[in-house]
Amino acid sequence: MTGGFVRATLETVADIGADIGDVFREPVVRLGVTGLSRAGKTVFITSLVANLLERGRMPQLAAAAENRILAAYLQPQPDPTIPRFAFEDHLDALTGPDPMWPESTRSISTLRLSLRVAPTGFVGGMVGPRVVHLDIVDYPGEWLLDLPLMNQSFEEWSTAAIATARAPARSAQAEGWLALLGATDPAQPLGEPVARGLAAAFTGYLAGSRKAGQSSVAPGRFLMPGDLEGSPALTFSPLLGPERRPSNSLWRAFEARFEAYKRVVVAPFFRNHFARLDRQVVLMDVLGALADGPRAVEDLRGAMAEILACFRPGSRSWLAPVLGRRIDRILFAATKADYLHHSQHARLAAIAEALVRDARARAQFSGATTSALSIASLRATVEQTVNRDGREIDVVRGRLDGGGEAALYPGNLPEDPATILAPARQGAGAWIDAAFRLTRFAPPVLGGAGEGLPHIRLDRAAEFLVGDRLK
Repeated sequence: MTGGFVRATLETVADIGADIGDVFREPVVRLGVTGLSRAGKTVFITSLVANLLERGRMPQLAAAAENRILAAYLQPQPDPTIPRFAFEDHLDALTGPDPMWPESTRSISTLRLSLRVAPTGFVGGMVGPRVVHLDIVDYPGEWLLDLPLMNQSFEEWSTAAIATARAPARSAQAEGWLALLGATDPAQPLGEPVARGLAAAFTGYLAGSRKAGQSSVAPGRFLMPGDLEGSPALTFSPLLGPERRPSNSLWRAFEARFEAYKRVVVAPFFRNHFARLDRQVVLMDVLGALADGPRAVEDLRGAMAEILACFRPGSRSWLAPVLGRRIDRILFAATKADYLHHSQHARLAAIAEALVRDARARAQFSGATTSALSIASLRATVEQTVNRDGREIDVVRGRLDGGGEAALYPGNLPEDPATILAPARQGAGAWIDAAFRLTRFAPPVLGGAGEGLPHIRLDRAAEFLVGDRLK
């Protein structure tokens, strides 16, 4: 009895000690960084880390402005099962004698940046500096758009996917796949050459849609297969629903592969990575969508609704018990603000805000704090005012990928975002009395060191995302 009592008491003391340890344990903030194609995830993370290490260009991050970040340093990889974000390689690419943009995100990766911070307030003065770990999780936005598949049957997904492909915004890219689909009997016995042909045509349609500026290109792994390339989990496509569905039919085989994709690809990603995030930034290439036309803007708007639905699934969603209410701050950032004169930055942010606001309503989103900003993770241009036919025009100038320099006037963004969203929602094929052009600039040649990388409002983004955790 005595031994049991002592043992129970010691276990209770150990539990109390563990609870106290939890209170004083070094906190970890897991920040997810995602975005759809061309949004600039890799540059965002590289610049954010570089500027947190140096902090000379971060006046809007309160902890940096108040000199409370005493030290910042990279830690060993926090999760040995996930590739490390290649920060040093990407920074070298951006800051070398012939700067170039780093390769885009193709898979998930992480990086841990530790900040030694002097806390604020009376208690902070008593306990002294503490360490806050920032775990940055980089993953393709296309993977996020896979989540709605989890609540769909193969037939439901096929019907929706085929309807989308037949819409004017996608019909040109989908022509070849739809023709092959129409010539295929889904009740026929499974034949692997037929399955591979349909999957390849469907993948080609998705790739063409993304190249044309469309944002929703699920299933995401079809364009980023990794080690699953050629596997049955990626060898299927939507099918027209047949009247007969024999057990050995192409329909039944593709139905099983669709379920395998959800089980093997989608569910593990969200359980193991997405469900553990605390904060999230979603990068948006709004200017690219504007240049691609109203249909691309409408597609981006729909993608934002799908993404917001991922963060707060309804009570009947399979992820509701997994996610709960964990992610409490989401930033939507319209990138490439340096492609505009600063006089238009507020208009770009207003368009991004309108896209998000509409998406929130469509997704019945609630719970987390959201914000929208226009940013440039790495400022690649300088502003100029030129005289054209007696008129002064605000332009930006920068290096071109092919060499030399160019001045760009991409167009005048409207003050009212409805001017953009209304024709996009109505399915207009082109802008009326407006034109938005986009020239791809190369990274600037940077001189000097010790201040971090030049940016636009990256410090404000950092303050929103983690500023409250650095107090």
